[in-house]
Amino acid sequence: MTIPEDLTGRLLVATPEIEDGIFCRSVVLVLHHGTDGAQGVVLNKPLEAEVEAILPGWGAVATLPAMVFQGGPVQMDSALGLVSLGDLPPADSRLRRLFGSIGLVDLDSDPQVISGQVCAVRIFAGYAGWSANQLEGEIVAGSWYVVEREPADAFAAGTDLWRAVLARQPGPLAFVAAYPADPGLN
Repeated sequence: MTIPEDLTGRLLVATPEIEDGIFCRSVVLVLHHGTDGAQGVVLNKPLEAEVEAILPGWGAVATLPAMVFQGGPVQMDSALGLVSLGDLPPADSRLRRLFGSIGLVDLDSDPQVISGQVCAVRIFAGYAGWSANQLEGEIVAGSWYVVEREPADAFAAGTDLWRAVLARQPGPLAFVAAYPADPGLN
């Protein structure tokens, strides 16, 4: 299996080999990948916490559902604001483009000022992180499918993103979308 040199901006879709924990049936957006390791956020694990309760003011600008999502197991006590910036360069230093239209926002900013500069906002508690060569090893071991993202993936509303991303893949990979949660009950 050939792993692309840079996975930044791609999706990692958990294979059925990951059967429990935060990564079970998860879809991870890779925010950074390099020789030092990788970081990303799990896109499809909403928590039972409203954004407004955690970060006052941000609930009004958060993309629906305005819930905090669990970005991963690392630093769950910190929040990360993912934004869609559109095609124009950010006019505010509190916004940082990562790739394509995806960027990060400084959550200490005034949400009302930021809301006019972004198309979507999603708040994550924590993130997913891998040390140098760890992610590559997990991909080779069969834990992740690496696929291209679509613009709406980062701000998808539901937990069915795992099935949706797999179902749109070409060839046999699309069949994995129908993989039962418990193959023993099949």
